[in-house]
Amino acid sequence: MRSDVTHFKCEISDGIATVALDRPDRKNPLTFDSYAELRDWFRDLAYADDVSAVVFASNGGNFSSGGDVHDIIGPLTRMSMKELLAFTRMTGDLVKAVVTCGKPVIAAIDGVCVGAGAIIAMASDLRIATPEARCAFLFTRVGLAGCDMGACAILPRIIGQGRAAELLYTGRSMSAEEGAAWGFYNKVVAGDALDEAAQTMAARIAAGPNFGHMMTKTMLAQEWSMSIEQAIEAEAQAQAICMQTADFERAYKAFVAREKPVFEGD
Repeated sequence: MRSDVTHFKCEISDGIATVALDRPDRKNPLTFDSYAELRDWFRDLAYADDVSAVVFASNGGNFSSGGDVHDIIGPLTRMSMKELLAFTRMTGDLVKAVVTCGKPVIAAIDGVCVGAGAIIAMASDLRIATPEARCAFLFTRVGLAGCDMGACAILPRIIGQGRAAELLYTGRSMSAEEGAAWGFYNKVVAGDALDEAAQTMAARIAAGPNFGHMMTKTMLAQEWSMSIEQAIEAEAQAQAICMQTADFERAYKAFVAREKPVFEGD
């Protein structure tokens, strides 16, 4: 998987890709270019065998301030409807790419995490925050609807319909304490422990059966639109496929030998 990106930071080591927006002086806003490059990078990730997990990190004490006021919001006010729809579809494609990349994504959230930044955190599989994390879906505060980039579909699944409705209507910040109590954050850690906590979780996941993780991520995304009967059948098929992997056999042999299995993702 390529790490030579232009519009965000990317490091790949031991099967873990760590990415972050790279404008800390402005609290890491997104631009047209960073949106598009992140979308393409996550799309390519689905075919990368050298990455098993992703950490979407904070940078300079903040996660992201969302769409850049000058580089994005200003130009949007001058676009035609056709151009605006192309933009909103492109931003939605970033979320779809994160959801379908086949790799668990951990968001490590410090400081400001608002607008499209909050959406990226929402689209991730797991979220770790610091007490200073302030997450807001503030689209209504700039005169737009709260239904942006899948927020009305995904956020209620994480924190519940009523809580999601409040955040999406008011655009207010969700504190780290609220986020943890509501299930948005998997854990809250001290600021100086955030990177280590995210990397430790990523390493634990990366050491597991990566093909199985891909199946788990796929089923988590797809089963919301299935009936219980359809979901059970889909999981039966997914698990039968996983039972044909070498990792399944490795796990059995390690159990018999009373050893810890070493998974290779095949």
